[in-house]
Amino acid sequence: MGLFNRKTSETAPAAPRPVDPALAALTGKYAIDPAHSSIGFTVRHAMVTNVRGTFSDHEGTLHLDGADPSRSTAVIDVKIASIDTGIGDRDGHLRSGDFFDAETFPVMSFRSTTAEQLGGEKYRISGDLTIKDVTRPLSIDLEFNGTATDVYGNERVGFEGSAEILRSDWGLTWNAALETGGVMVSDKVRLNFDISAIKQAA
Repeated sequence: MGLFNRKTSETAPAAPRPVDPALAALTGKYAIDPAHSSIGFTVRHAMVTNVRGTFSDHEGTLHLDGADPSRSTAVIDVKIASIDTGIGDRDGHLRSGDFFDAETFPVMSFRSTTAEQLGGEKYRISGDLTIKDVTRPLSIDLEFNGTATDVYGNERVGFEGSAEILRSDWGLTWNAALETGGVMVSDKVRLNFDISAIKQAA
Protein backbone atom coordinates (compact mmCIF):
# COMPACT_ATOMS: atom_id res chain seq x y z
CA MET A 1 0.00 0.00 0.00
CA GLY A 2 1.38 3.37 -0.95
CA LEU A 3 2.30 5.93 1.71
CA PHE A 4 -0.49 8.33 0.75
CA ASN A 5 -3.08 5.53 0.81
CA ARG A 6 -2.17 4.38 4.28
CA LYS A 7 -4.92 4.92 6.83
CA THR A 8 -4.09 6.96 9.87
CA SER A 9 -6.02 7.17 13.10
CA GLU A 10 -8.00 10.35 13.47
CA THR A 11 -6.88 12.66 16.23
CA ALA A 12 -9.50 14.59 18.13
CA PRO A 13 -9.06 18.36 17.81
CA ALA A 14 -7.60 20.13 20.82
CA ALA A 15 -10.17 21.65 23.12
CA PRO A 16 -10.37 25.43 22.75
CA ARG A 17 -8.83 27.46 25.54
CA PRO A 18 -11.38 29.03 27.86
CA VAL A 19 -11.93 32.73 27.29
CA ASP A 20 -11.48 35.04 30.27
CA PRO A 21 -14.68 37.16 30.32
CA ALA A 22 -12.77 40.13 31.74
CA LEU A 23 -10.32 40.05 28.83
CA ALA A 24 -13.06 39.44 26.26
CA ALA A 25 -14.79 42.61 27.47
CA LEU A 26 -11.72 44.64 26.46
CA THR A 27 -12.15 43.81 22.78
CA GLY A 28 -12.37 46.92 20.63
CA LYS A 29 -10.50 49.83 19.09
CA TYR A 30 -8.42 52.15 21.29
CA ALA A 31 -6.71 55.47 20.59
CA ILE A 32 -3.38 56.13 22.30
CA ASP A 33 -3.65 59.14 24.61
CA PRO A 34 -0.43 61.12 24.00
CA ALA A 35 -0.99 63.29 27.07
CA HIS A 36 -0.71 60.23 29.32
CA SER A 37 1.66 58.08 27.29
CA SER A 38 5.41 58.13 26.74
CA ILE A 39 7.52 56.82 23.87
CA GLY A 40 11.22 57.24 24.45
CA PHE A 41 14.69 55.76 24.38
CA THR A 42 17.81 55.19 26.44
CA VAL A 43 21.30 55.12 24.92
CA ARG A 44 24.79 54.90 26.41
CA HIS A 45 26.82 58.12 26.06
CA ALA A 46 30.63 58.26 26.16
CA MET A 47 30.66 54.67 27.45
CA VAL A 48 29.91 55.78 31.02
CA THR A 49 26.37 57.08 31.37
CA ASN A 50 22.90 56.93 29.82
CA VAL A 51 21.06 59.64 27.93
CA ARG A 52 17.26 59.43 27.94
CA GLY A 53 14.88 61.09 25.55
CA THR A 54 11.24 61.10 24.55
CA PHE A 55 9.10 61.96 21.53
CA SER A 56 6.32 64.24 22.71
CA ASP A 57 4.29 64.16 19.47
CA HIS A 58 2.92 60.73 18.65
CA GLU A 59 -0.36 59.04 17.82
CA GLY A 60 -1.60 55.54 17.32
CA THR A 61 -4.38 53.02 17.56
CA LEU A 62 -4.72 49.59 19.09
CA HIS A 63 -7.22 46.93 18.22
CA LEU A 64 -7.45 44.54 21.15
CA ASP A 65 -9.03 41.13 20.86
CA GLY A 66 -9.47 39.84 24.39
CA ALA A 67 -10.87 36.51 23.23
CA ASP A 68 -7.90 35.88 20.92
CA PRO A 69 -4.92 38.14 21.74
CA SER A 70 -3.08 36.92 18.63
CA ARG A 71 -5.55 38.95 16.54
CA SER A 72 -4.67 42.22 18.31
CA THR A 73 -2.90 44.93 16.30
CA ALA A 74 -1.06 48.21 16.83
CA VAL A 75 -0.24 51.24 14.66
CA ILE A 76 2.02 54.02 15.97
CA ASP A 77 3.38 57.16 14.28
CA VAL A 78 5.99 59.36 15.95
CA LYS A 79 7.01 62.87 14.84
CA ILE A 80 10.81 62.97 14.86
CA ALA A 81 10.90 66.77 15.33
CA SER A 82 9.35 66.30 18.79
CA ILE A 83 12.48 64.58 20.17
CA ASP A 84 13.43 65.92 23.61
CA THR A 85 16.51 64.93 25.60
CA GLY A 86 16.51 68.08 27.73
CA ILE A 87 19.38 69.72 25.82
CA GLY A 88 18.41 71.90 22.86
CA ASP A 89 21.71 71.62 20.98
CA ARG A 90 21.70 67.85 21.31
CA ASP A 91 18.08 67.66 20.13
CA GLY A 92 19.00 69.77 17.09
CA HIS A 93 21.88 67.41 16.27
CA LEU A 94 19.54 64.39 16.53
CA ARG A 95 17.07 66.05 14.12
CA SER A 96 19.86 66.78 11.63
CA GLY A 97 21.15 64.68 8.75
CA ASP A 98 23.75 63.12 11.05
CA PHE A 99 20.97 61.18 12.72
CA PHE A 100 17.22 61.19 11.92
CA ASP A 101 17.15 63.85 9.17
CA ALA A 102 13.74 64.98 10.45
CA GLU A 103 13.18 67.41 7.59
CA THR A 104 13.37 64.65 4.98
CA PHE A 105 11.93 61.83 7.10
CA PRO A 106 9.55 63.46 9.58
CA VAL A 107 7.81 60.31 10.87
CA MET A 108 8.98 57.12 12.53
CA SER A 109 6.32 54.39 12.33
CA PHE A 110 5.49 50.95 13.67
CA ARG A 111 2.97 48.57 12.10
CA SER A 112 2.32 45.30 13.88
CA THR A 113 2.11 41.98 12.06
CA THR A 114 1.71 39.45 14.91
CA ALA A 115 0.84 39.40 18.59
CA GLU A 116 1.13 36.68 21.23
CA GLN A 117 0.43 36.16 24.90
CA LEU A 118 3.57 35.00 26.66
CA GLY A 119 1.85 34.13 29.91
CA GLY A 120 0.02 36.01 32.61
CA GLU A 121 0.00 39.72 31.83
CA LYS A 122 2.98 39.55 29.45
CA TYR A 123 2.62 39.90 25.68
CA ARG A 124 4.85 40.30 22.65
CA ILE A 125 3.86 42.32 19.61
CA SER A 126 5.98 42.13 16.48
CA GLY A 127 5.94 44.16 13.33
CA ASP A 128 7.79 46.59 11.10
CA LEU A 129 9.63 49.66 12.41
CA THR A 130 10.41 52.32 9.82
CA ILE A 131 13.04 54.99 10.52
CA LYS A 132 14.17 57.25 7.69
CA ASP A 133 13.80 55.07 4.58
CA VAL A 134 14.60 51.76 6.31
CA THR A 135 11.99 49.23 7.45
CA ARG A 136 13.06 46.32 9.64
CA PRO A 137 11.33 43.88 12.00
CA LEU A 138 10.90 44.76 15.66
CA SER A 139 9.44 42.81 18.60
CA ILE A 140 8.23 44.66 21.70
CA ASP A 141 7.70 42.87 25.02
CA LEU A 142 4.79 44.41 26.91
CA GLU A 143 3.12 44.03 30.27
CA PHE A 144 -0.60 44.71 30.56
CA ASN A 145 -1.14 47.11 33.47
CA GLY A 146 -4.90 46.73 33.60
CA THR A 147 -7.98 48.77 32.80
CA ALA A 148 -9.83 51.60 34.50
CA THR A 149 -12.62 54.09 33.89
CA ASP A 150 -11.33 57.65 34.35
CA VAL A 151 -13.22 60.60 35.83
CA TYR A 152 -14.54 61.52 32.37
CA GLY A 153 -16.02 58.08 31.81
CA ASN A 154 -13.31 56.93 29.40
CA GLU A 155 -12.42 53.26 29.52
CA ARG A 156 -8.62 53.04 29.53
CA VAL A 157 -6.08 50.28 29.17
CA GLY A 158 -2.39 50.53 30.02
CA PHE A 159 0.72 48.78 28.76
CA GLU A 160 4.41 49.27 29.40
CA GLY A 161 7.30 47.62 27.66
CA SER A 162 10.58 47.88 25.85
CA ALA A 163 12.71 46.63 22.98
CA GLU A 164 16.39 46.82 22.09
CA ILE A 165 17.66 47.73 18.64
CA LEU A 166 20.95 48.48 16.94
CA ARG A 167 20.51 51.98 15.50
CA SER A 168 22.94 51.19 12.71
CA ASP A 169 20.38 48.72 11.34
CA TRP A 170 18.25 51.75 10.47
CA GLY A 171 21.10 53.81 9.03
CA LEU A 172 21.76 55.87 12.19
CA THR A 173 25.52 55.48 12.11
CA TRP A 174 27.00 58.84 13.21
CA ASN A 175 29.63 58.52 15.92
CA ALA A 176 32.87 59.95 17.26
CA ALA A 177 35.85 58.09 18.69
CA LEU A 178 36.95 58.80 22.26
CA GLU A 179 40.60 59.38 23.16
CA THR A 180 40.28 56.80 25.91
CA GLY A 181 38.83 54.22 23.55
CA GLY A 182 35.29 53.44 22.58
CA VAL A 183 32.80 55.75 20.94
CA MET A 184 30.59 58.70 21.87
CA VAL A 185 27.22 57.01 21.27
CA SER A 186 26.38 53.34 21.72
CA ASP A 187 24.96 51.44 18.77
CA LYS A 188 22.51 49.67 21.07
CA VAL A 189 19.40 51.66 21.95
CA ARG A 190 16.62 50.69 24.32
CA LEU A 191 13.14 51.81 23.25
CA ASN A 192 10.68 52.44 26.08
CA PHE A 193 6.88 52.44 25.86
CA ASP A 194 4.38 53.52 28.50
CA ILE A 195 0.98 53.52 26.85
CA SER A 196 -2.46 54.66 28.00
CA ALA A 197 -5.20 54.15 25.41
CA ILE A 198 -8.88 55.10 25.39
CA LYS A 199 -11.58 52.80 24.05
CA GLN A 200 -13.43 54.24 21.07
CA ALA A 201 -17.14 54.03 20.39
CA ALA A 202 -18.09 51.05 18.27
